[in-house]
Amino acid sequence: MTKLLSALAIPAALVAVAYPVAAQAPQAPRFDTPAPVAFMEDLSSGAVLFEKDADRRMPPASMAKMMTVYTAFQMIKNGDLRLDTEFEVRPETWQRWHGPQAGSTMFLSVGERVSVANLLYGIVVLSGNDACVVLAEGISGTESAFVDRMNDQAKKLGLTNSHFGTSNGWPDNGVTYVTARDLAKLAAATIEQHPRLYKQFYSRRDFTWGKTLGSGADITQANRDPLLGRVAGADGLKTGHTEEAGYGFTGSAEQGGRRLVMVLAGLTSFNQRAAESVRFMEWGFRAWQAKPVVKAGRTVGQADVQLGNAASVDLVAAKDLKVSVPSGSMPQLSGKIVYQGPVKAPFKKGDHVADLVVSAPGLPQQTMPLVAGADVGEAGFFRRAWHGLTSLFG
Repeated sequence: MTKLLSALAIPAALVAVAYPVAAQAPQAPRFDTPAPVAFMEDLSSGAVLFEKDADRRMPPASMAKMMTVYTAFQMIKNGDLRLDTEFEVRPETWQRWHGPQAGSTMFLSVGERVSVANLLYGIVVLSGNDACVVLAEGISGTESAFVDRMNDQAKKLGLTNSHFGTSNGWPDNGVTYVTARDLAKLAAATIEQHPRLYKQFYSRRDFTWGKTLGSGADITQANRDPLLGRVAGADGLKTGHTEEAGYGFTGSAEQGGRRLVMVLAGLTSFNQRAAESVRFMEWGFRAWQAKPVVKAGRTVGQADVQLGNAASVDLVAAKDLKVSVPSGSMPQLSGKIVYQGPVKAPFKKGDHVADLVVSAPGLPQQTMPLVAGADVGEAGFFRRAWHGLTSLFG
């Protein structure tokens, strides 16, 4: 169901910035990149700021580890996994995932017991292929069983163009594939659903694990994230590289209440990835700005309710809602409330039941969530009977 709200029809009390009726239609800012695949979304508004072949299936390389981490985060949130639980490094796993032929490594040793927390640091900061497999085997018994968990989570997240065949993104003849749009969706889910764990693990600059041969000195490796320390507010996520995939990166940063997620893939060198990642993220913050539309806690409209103890429910902004517009522009905005409706009861106050979709000439649509302003229970017998009777006779 759709309910239209013109730019001037939105109650003035809800609007934080007034937009003139005669505003000139802006054009989306241009960005050119040598990356074959690129995508950027402003999570604060839901606006896609840039996309280039964002739905092309491609190998993710180590960016697949984001799904391994997300799956572990979900289990921790649900109480099925503890950060202090320890898993043992099996000899077979160490044999397969150590040495130059094993790619990035955490430098685990045979038989050592490693906590889930340290394995997650090994995956996120060090991109350890060994850490992924030890975590997967510890949780599910086998890596393949854990990969089934990963694919279940991907399905729940709506990653319709992605599939995982390994826990670490190691080349597997095309079994593992993703798209830039799906990687951005996975990054957003990680950030929004697990803010504490995201902050704890993804923004760490370096991590120490393992000993050098001979002297036995501690091994400290730096986080490969090209934005950390280079872009204000950068705090994640994951790089990836194989000969097949090229150099890629899924990253995020927050400035002034705006959070951007970006994906680049198919670049030709480590240095090119670093430079393009910084340039892309800085463009996102510089070329676009956020305009507040509705303040948190304000009612935007109402939704019809089906078989509830109320005929309608207020639709409320759970947070400050903003739209992304080109810097320096003041476009005329119009909005519509969209929901699958009538909304079927029961539901709770704060449940996401509708969206505010804002449009402006020359700019992409932006979709922001609206939540129920009150609990609505199931209708009683007489109300259900009356609803059935009125439905029967139109």
